[in-house]
Amino acid sequence: MDPIFEILRQHQELTVFLTLAMGFSIGLIRIGSFKVGAVLGTLFAGVLIGQIGIQVAPVVKIIFFDLFLFATGYKVGPQFFRGLKKDAIPQLALTVVICTTCLITAIIMARLMGYDIGTAAGMLAGAFTESTVIGTASEAIMRLSIPDEQKAQLLNNIPVAYAVTYLVGTTTLVWFLSSAAPKILKINLREASRKLGEKLGGKTESDQSLDSAFQEWSFRSFQVKESNLEGRSVNDIETSIPGARILIHRIRQNGALIQPSSDTIIYQGDSIAISARRSVFLKISNTIGPEIEDRELLDFPIAYREIIISKKLAVNKTLGQLADESGQGIVLLKLIREGQEIPFKSETSVDYGDLLKVTGRLPDIEHTAREVGFIETLSPATDMIFVGMGILLGGLLGLLSVKIAGISLTLTTCGGALVMGLVFGWLHSKTKAFGRIPDAALWIFDNVGLATFIGIVGLSAGPSFISGLRQTGIGIIFAGLVVAVLPQIIGLLFGHYILKMNPVILLGAQSGAGTTTIGLKAIQDAAGSKLPVLGYTIPYALGNILLTAWGPVIVALMS
Repeated sequence: MDPIFEILRQHQELTVFLTLAMGFSIGLIRIGSFKVGAVLGTLFAGVLIGQIGIQVAPVVKIIFFDLFLFATGYKVGPQFFRGLKKDAIPQLALTVVICTTCLITAIIMARLMGYDIGTAAGMLAGAFTESTVIGTASEAIMRLSIPDEQKAQLLNNIPVAYAVTYLVGTTTLVWFLSSAAPKILKINLREASRKLGEKLGGKTESDQSLDSAFQEWSFRSFQVKESNLEGRSVNDIETSIPGARILIHRIRQNGALIQPSSDTIIYQGDSIAISARRSVFLKISNTIGPEIEDRELLDFPIAYREIIISKKLAVNKTLGQLADESGQGIVLLKLIREGQEIPFKSETSVDYGDLLKVTGRLPDIEHTAREVGFIETLSPATDMIFVGMGILLGGLLGLLSVKIAGISLTLTTCGGALVMGLVFGWLHSKTKAFGRIPDAALWIFDNVGLATFIGIVGLSAGPSFISGLRQTGIGIIFAGLVVAVLPQIIGLLFGHYILKMNPVILLGAQSGAGTTTIGLKAIQDAAGSKLPVLGYTIPYALGNILLTAWGPVIVALMS
């Protein structure tokens, strides 16, 4: 094995890719409902491979970490700035309480247990499953005026505490949010979700699943026989049924197939291709004429596109308003907000950066897109000028520092990348002229960027990991449990009794404040509904920022 080890020592780039491969493989392991995940898996892989003594240049991990933070800000930027509005104050307040309590609890537990700065930062990162704290705290430690050997020891202690408390934090938060919290509130989560769904008039998770055999919208052909349709325009017929939408896509008139406009006139004897909800067809079948088999009439192209909401006039309008004003000829399939599918109804309001997955006639989709935003381009190209300048400007911003109570605080270059990602993500949501980062590229920046950073951290800490774990002791499990649960308990009580939040929305907001997507999934499974996601997006955006900022803060306060 020595020749292989020597190759890995001499060619560190091969070591990094080996770490990624092993880490993502370990990440696939499941223990009950708990999945190791790529981040923790890559840390374990790095620690294991690092036992042979491999040191990768620190600048490599910083580059990947900057890409990750910029991508994170880019994704949540539109929702973060929306969260500054008045109607989001309860969710913002809840997030501030939970994240601040998490920081205070971590510092208190570290003091009580006699932990150093590195262990405290790692415990904060792991207990709240926020890996970015590792990067921002590490950069802050490097700025301390202490010997290099002491810095190295503190840096190596971060992944030790993180690895242990991440396991504790993840499993505890999943259990607490999906099981313990509903019992504390004395509610049946499924029943509460059902009542909220009835109140909102939305649809259940199964109703919206495009993988279901049930298809809500369908296409049928009819021959016009009823005299009440004679001489009426397409627009008149399409809007003639209160509370329902029908779309006339094609007409066979005098034997010729025509593509109708809104003012095209319908005559008796015409054949028309209609799309509508199944329930609507039951209402209109007796008011049009007999359903007919006309494959040629129904054989017309239907486009599927993604529209990004970016026009000021469209923001805060309901889907029903948008449909009436500029949605003729298209059907909304999904509403995606910050990577999460949102249950919707006609009264649901849209926000900057919302993604509407629609289908319909391409000219109609293009018309709607011009009115409300723009069609997400299918190009795989990433605007690297946008990415490069964003990280550069963010890094320069992060170099600035302020003194509070004699303590020097700075965003660090990594924190600056996150802040500029927020700004640039918001700018892109308002205009398609620049700043496109396709989903595939975002996945690379997000997942591979963070995994590479964590893997290199593991490689550096490998030789001292076992000894560090022995030195820290089993008490880190108890400390991590307290840091993970106490802020969520306080948040639960604050949200329920002070903010009077709906319990379904409250639990979704708590998972967002803790930046734990797996916690959101667990709540949704327990609720049998996607409705908890309605409270998730804004707290997730703010939680990412606050917890990332706590890295240098905990270092400054523990110094």
